[in-house]
Amino acid sequence: MNILQKLQEQYVNEFNANIPLDEFLLNIFVVAILVSLLRIFYIRYGNSHTNRKRFAANFLPLALATLLVIMIVKSSIALSLGLVGALSIVRFRAAIKDPEELTYLFFVIGIGLAGGANQPILAVVSFLVIISLLFLNKILTNKVAFKNENKMYLNIQTDENDLKKITKIITDILPYVELKRMDMIDQGLDLSYVCKAKSIDQLEQLKNNLSALSPNTKLSIIDQPDLIV
Repeated sequence: MNILQKLQEQYVNEFNANIPLDEFLLNIFVVAILVSLLRIFYIRYGNSHTNRKRFAANFLPLALATLLVIMIVKSSIALSLGLVGALSIVRFRAAIKDPEELTYLFFVIGIGLAGGANQPILAVVSFLVIISLLFLNKILTNKVAFKNENKMYLNIQTDENDLKKITKIITDILPYVELKRMDMIDQGLDLSYVCKAKSIDQLEQLKNNLSALSPNTKLSIIDQPDLIV
């Protein structure tokens, strides 16, 4: 028992000597709060066409990992040199589809660096200034955030040849309809639309109306929440 107590005291004293526990916990708390707020801001006001909720889920672990690495290496030149050597042989191949995603990743890393360098005040002030400027830019440029909601592919195979009649049936029910592809088949048409629907009732009405168009009409609906409209 004495050996365990000695080891515990040794590691606790060593930890407190390099990184005071209260500062460590404060920095983690500040970074977690700031990154959580940034995640909300990015989901609400971002313009990326990808799934922003899924992408923003990486913000917190990335920031905390950055904080941990900086806190470990800042007190040891040997560890910092070892980190440089380790990172030189590591290649990250994650695909960044939008420059905005890379910008927010750098923002998250910056918050983690400030926390790891024991600069929570700098992290808070910088966060508030940058977020304010981003929000002001959003207002001035009058850009509407991209929204992923209620979008779908609508495919219709029918022996009816009247394109206007088919399209009118769809536009009378759904709030957004855009023809993306038309193929002429042996008997009739094969049509692909991008649409939006507000409720199941609209889809039910659409199904009934298209079924009444012709007994040979086939309808296929595929949900596409990440589709660009």
